[in-house]
Amino acid sequence: MAIFDLAPAIEISRKIVREKTNQVVLRLVPDTKTGQVAADRTFGLFLVGIFTIGLLALLVINTALTEDAFVLQDLKQQAQILSDQREAILRELATKSSPDKLAQNAIDLGMIASNKIHFLDLTVSK
Repeated sequence: MAIFDLAPAIEISRKIVREKTNQVVLRLVPDTKTGQVAADRTFGLFLVGIFTIGLLALLVINTALTEDAFVLQDLKQQAQILSDQREAILRELATKSSPDKLAQNAIDLGMIASNKIHFLDLTVSK
């Protein structure tokens, strides 16, 4: 038996090995099914949902910060108004407590200016 007599058998065995190898290689790659397309779609929807929730959370945070900014602005205006009122009251108090104004108010009330100064001595013992 010569080696050339075995050539058809070797060709057939090579063909069988090639087919078996292709089948093994194809088994390594998963088959694509319609369920995986839905899984990809589900994953995409999941990502869109996460993105949407993130944007809504950012919108809520920005809205809260803007609302706080308006409240802060109102409080600053109220503080300025109160500061202006305090200054006006202090100016009015300063004008009413001036010596000239006090003397005029005393005359209007009927008080008479004293010409003599009297001192009380509380240390006198009996």
